[in-house]
Amino acid sequence: VVVVLAIMSIYSLTIAVTKLIQIKRSTNATRKFAPQLSRAIMDDNLELAIQLSEKHKIGHIARVLGGALSEMKPLISDKATITAADINSSERAIERQMLIQLSEFRRGLGVLGTVGSTGASGGLAGISAGIAEALITTAFGLLVAIPAVWFYNYFTTKIENLSVEMTYASKELIDQLIKNVGAAAGRSIFTKEFQAQKAVTGSGHLHG
Repeated sequence: VVVVLAIMSIYSLTIAVTKLIQIKRSTNATRKFAPQLSRAIMDDNLELAIQLSEKHKIGHIARVLGGALSEMKPLISDKATITAADINSSERAIERQMLIQLSEFRRGLGVLGTVGSTGASGGLAGISAGIAEALITTAFGLLVAIPAVWFYNYFTTKIENLSVEMTYASKELIDQLIKNVGAAAGRSIFTKEFQAQKAVTGSGHLHG
């Protein structure tokens, strides 16, 4: 049991460290990218927004908006050609990229959850052995389970926060595209829900 727990511990810590590095790199890149993107969007400079998203591909917001901006790139030179259909297409591209990005962030969390529950139960199973062995096995099991559960909860909360960042950034971009169209016809359900949420929170801007 102890050998199995040791293997699980090493595996879960490897995943945790890898996940920490991944999120840290993405967060640092986004911290530099978000304020620049926000200014570009507020200044109605979509050309600059595209350049920024292509430059900061490591960040989660850049990766999510990159697909939508790439689809809009052929239309940027003549904003009058941007239609409601183009905006809806951009929204779908954003939603696809968000699903992909969230899936990458969540990869490995299932292992941490499994190690956390298995480590605890594996340690307690040692009670059936001798008292001394049971105490050692139980302590080792908890030593494996507690970090795994802590990391699982930490990453779950962190990914939820990153998801909010991506959602607000995406809808800020869509709002600006709608202003370029200048027609209520371009306002989709996706954006209507955001406007209602923004009215409650009082903010829809990016935060770096």
